[in-house]
Amino acid sequence: MKYYLIAGEASGDLHASRLMRSLKEKDPEAQFRFFGGDLMAAEGGTMVKHYRDLAYMGFIPVLLHLRTILRNMKMCKQDIHDWWPDVVILVDYPGFNLDIAKFVHGLRLASATLQSKEGGIRYPKVYYYIAPKIWAWKEYRIKNIRRDVDELFSILPFEVDFFEKKHRYPIHYVGNPTAQEVREWRLSMPAPRAGQVGDVAARPTIALLAGSRRQEIKANLPAMIAATRHLADRYDIVIAGAPSIPRDYYEPFLKDSTVRLVFDETYPLLASATAALVTSGTATLETCMFNVPQVVCYNTQLKYLFGLLRKLLLKVKYVSLVNLIADREVVTELVADTFSVDGIRRELEKILPGGEGREAMLQGYREVHQRLGDSHAPDKAADLMIRMLNA
Repeated sequence: MKYYLIAGEASGDLHASRLMRSLKEKDPEAQFRFFGGDLMAAEGGTMVKHYRDLAYMGFIPVLLHLRTILRNMKMCKQDIHDWWPDVVILVDYPGFNLDIAKFVHGLRLASATLQSKEGGIRYPKVYYYIAPKIWAWKEYRIKNIRRDVDELFSILPFEVDFFEKKHRYPIHYVGNPTAQEVREWRLSMPAPRAGQVGDVAARPTIALLAGSRRQEIKANLPAMIAATRHLADRYDIVIAGAPSIPRDYYEPFLKDSTVRLVFDETYPLLASATAALVTSGTATLETCMFNVPQVVCYNTQLKYLFGLLRKLLLKVKYVSLVNLIADREVVTELVADTFSVDGIRRELEKILPGGEGREAMLQGYREVHQRLGDSHAPDKAADLMIRMLNA
């Protein structure tokens, strides 16, 4: 079968690559074409566009790169039309992917007309792996999903009630791939020693995970470094470099500091870390799965306006996956108007060894682990996809 996948960022590249691996095991004739990254490329197939050319976020960056975004969108649509896959598998990234779903739905209408005239034409299905987070923002998108998406695959347990009970839209909960990826990695690796990351083994480590996009790094990393400066004599402060960001982008942030930067070592870094400062996203869940106490930090432009809009427009109480899964505040979130260097420093002190909040956070992590379960998401999703396509 022919599979066309679209992932627009680093986490999507990881999850899509694992799904491709599972699809290959169950479908030896699988052919892949994709918008994605290096991990997907390692699984085979043809990369049409790298996600680094897609990853724009925020109103201003999107506006500045609108022509590029539209050009990539047009290229993707034409490529799908020309290759005519059995299924288009969308991986998160809803701003781009929901438009692609609408386009494929249009192909379906056109192909249905052809089928009635000629017979035997099979239109591409649309499967959404890692459901768009419309429970937090832009809930009206359920109309597009209901119209344009054939099957929706969820990796967060609380999404079942949202889609099925609230919106009467059936979905498939397949387990959480991040949880499974961390478990598998930890089983395959020897236990690390504290501080042993990137050729340097000494003091305990504090990990800084400042996001996967330039805008996130620029907004969050300077404050993270400033908040840990007073701990530099006791801790090794290490940044997990984003795979799509070149090393020289980080260099200005590292001046006059002892902070180190490592690439392709996020899991080893978390495995050895004592605590972490994390920008909201998949990284918060990865940090939880490694049992590393964390402070979630997310700075924005026009932070006070964003803070007000968050209260008015966001449908959920939390921004981190850890708190959303637990349905309570397990990790402290310093977002927009609550984000400050002093606040980060204060909350970090609470979760270091001996801190008043460390054990309570670790107990909360155990609840999250239990709620996620131990299903192997890529295998379960691949099995469902192939059975439905063959039907």
